[in-house]
Amino acid sequence: MGVKREQRQRQDAEFSAFVAGSGRQLLRLAELLTGDPERAKDIVQSALERAYLHWHRITGDDPTAYVRRIVVNQHRDWWRRLRNRELPTDHTPDRPLAEDLAERQAERALLHQALGTLTRRERTVVVLRYYGDLTEAAIAAELGIARGTVKSTLNRALSKLRAHPELADRTGGPAGPMAHIEVTV
Repeated sequence: MGVKREQRQRQDAEFSAFVAGSGRQLLRLAELLTGDPERAKDIVQSALERAYLHWHRITGDDPTAYVRRIVVNQHRDWWRRLRNRELPTDHTPDRPLAEDLAERQAERALLHQALGTLTRRERTVVVLRYYGDLTEAAIAAELGIARGTVKSTLNRALSKLRAHPELADRTGGPAGPMAHIEVTV
C-alpha cells in the first residue's frame, strides 16, 4: 500500500505542477475559442479532470499538447450541444474594469468579436496558429485534418479578419493576421 500511495502522491505533485505551469495558457486558449471567460473556465476544468484521470499515461508524452487537444475537443463538444439547446447573445453582462486596462480590454473585445465571425474550424485554426504558435503540420495532427485543409482554412479565416472593418479602423489600414492586437486573457 505504501508504494501505491507514494506513486499517487508523486503523480498528484506532477499534475499540480503541470496545472500551475500550463493552466493560464490553457484558459487563454479556451477563452479565445469560446469568447466567454466563464465557459472557458468550465471547458478547462473539464479537460483537466479528464487529464487527471489518465495522468499516468500522459506524462511520457507532451502533456501540454495532449491537454490542449482535450480543450479543443471539449469546445467542439460544447458547440455541438449548443446548437440544440442555447442561443448566444450579442452582448455579455457589464463588468467593472480598471481605467488603466480599458484600452487592452477594448482590443480584447474587438479581437473576440472578430474571432466570433469565423466558423468554429476557422477560429480553432487561427487560435492554434497565432496564439498557440503551432505549425500547420502540428495543427493538422492535433485536429486530425490534412495540412492542406489547415492552410486553406487559415487563408479563408485571415481573409475574413482582414476584411473586418473594426480591425482595419484600429490599425489605420487593412487588418493583418491579428492587426497588431496583443491579447492577454
